[in-house]
Amino acid sequence: MNNEIQHFGTERNKEHSIKMSNRRLLDLTGVKEVDSFDNEEFLLQTTMGYLVIRGENLHMKNLDVEEGLVSIKGRIYEVAYLDNHQGEKTKGLFNKLFK
Repeated sequence: MNNEIQHFGTERNKEHSIKMSNRRLLDLTGVKEVDSFDNEEFLLQTTMGYLVIRGENLHMKNLDVEEGLVSIKGRIYEVAYLDNHQGEKTKGLFNKLFK
C-alpha cells in the first residue's frame, strides 16, 4: 500500500471523490478540513479545493480524520466548488460565512 495516501491533509493525498445517493446521503473522500457547518451549509477544504454543500437538515453522519472521509446526511440542494477564478462570487460567499 502506498504510504502517501495515508497522510490526511497533505498535498500528497490527491484522491478526491463524491458519491451522492438519492440527494439524501453524500460520501466524500479527500477532505482535508471541515471549515464550518450547520444544518443548511457545509464548507469543506478538499484536495481539489474548497467545496460547499447546501441543503436542509444537514448533519455529519461520519467523520474519519485519518482517512479524509466525511459523510453528510440530509436533503442536499447544491454541491459546488469555490474556485479562484469565480472572483467576487467566492468573496461574497466567504464574507457571508465568516460574519
